[in-house]
Amino acid sequence: MINVLIITYYWPPSGGAGVQRWLKFSKYLPEFGCNPVILTVDENQASYAQLDPSLMQEISPDLRIYKTRTFEPYSLYRKLSNKKDIPYGGFSNQKKVTAFEKFSRWIRGNLFIPDPRKGWNKYALKKALELIESEKIDVVITSGPPHSTHLIGEKIKKKTGIRWIADFRDPWTDIYYYKELYHSRIATWFDKILEKKVLSNADKIITVSEEVGKLLLKKIPTKAGKIVVIPNGYDESDFVQARPMQNEFFTITYTGTISMSYRIESFVEAIYQLPSDVKGKIKIRFVGNVPDEILQLFKLKNLGFMVEVLGYIPHDQAIDQMLSASMLLMAIPDSPDNKGIVTGKFFEYLAAKRPILAIGPQGGDVDILIQKCHAGKLFNYNDKDKMLHFIQDIYEKVQNGTFLSETTGAQMFTRKNLTAELFKNL
Repeated sequence: MINVLIITYYWPPSGGAGVQRWLKFSKYLPEFGCNPVILTVDENQASYAQLDPSLMQEISPDLRIYKTRTFEPYSLYRKLSNKKDIPYGGFSNQKKVTAFEKFSRWIRGNLFIPDPRKGWNKYALKKALELIESEKIDVVITSGPPHSTHLIGEKIKKKTGIRWIADFRDPWTDIYYYKELYHSRIATWFDKILEKKVLSNADKIITVSEEVGKLLLKKIPTKAGKIVVIPNGYDESDFVQARPMQNEFFTITYTGTISMSYRIESFVEAIYQLPSDVKGKIKIRFVGNVPDEILQLFKLKNLGFMVEVLGYIPHDQAIDQMLSASMLLMAIPDSPDNKGIVTGKFFEYLAAKRPILAIGPQGGDVDILIQKCHAGKLFNYNDKDKMLHFIQDIYEKVQNGTFLSETTGAQMFTRKNLTAELFKNL
């Protein structure tokens, strides 16, 4: 049996896509001869942007979990900003960028490098060194973001020489909202030094898409096989237990993070151009927090009556909404190096077997996967006419009862199959 120490900041009761990856890996690793041990932060001191206590039910009672204290500045941010929540998802939950918000981002980008959660590191490092001895750990895995977690792994490697794998769920200095943190040249330079140190010293790098892998590969000279792509996926058990609902409307559902950088203006225009009688039979449902600017896009076209916002809901209910949809909408931020952005929900979209209307860069990883799995179509940000035709085509087929899902190949992205790939790289 291989004893694996997984160091991850995000863990239930935290919600959001970042929790799913290692929650699911730890669920299936024992089937491949691994004993996962989790090191995470005390949820009473953590800075979680979203909570989903329902995920606690997925944790095996046999899983050994250790938690430590932390020290982070977000409690001060809440007091000064008079807000209950903290920024997340490329600031998608910030309705208006005030002078205070800009100043806060500058502080975040220049005084907390690589991120404000680095206050957890000294506590986690001390506990990790204890666990390596007491749990007879063979391999250490760090997961980021927060990418400060990788600095824990780098120090462990330096002190013990133990095998260390760094998992990049998102890019570091190439993340799509990096410029919105107002880094100075010195801060950017230092951030890149830390990133390169992690990439150079880790025994193996795991990341979620081919394009992100290429981005990381450009930063370090390395031997073949050091950077491995293991994408996010879906858990079949989530869909077995799902409870889809019947909708009287043709429902287009979007789940997860969204902001103006996701560029859905052409989609709104395509909806606007639908015949009036068709628009009366369509609902556009957002599952997650939606900025006012996005809602305003619909209101300016007198389409507000079509929009429903459910807000953030537990993961199992989000699956129910996917399966209850007539069509699934996803969008990728319009930013440099965005071809490697493949959100965790995308694979759950595949499993739901509903036609996907995706908006993003053509030739990127999502585009390739949609075509490979015959799961729908990806459109460029300005392709409103093609989006309109796609929506009309699917709408007519659903109304006539002639729609049949053509999605194939989703099975390769089950969490269990992906855990098998992880095991090969331990």
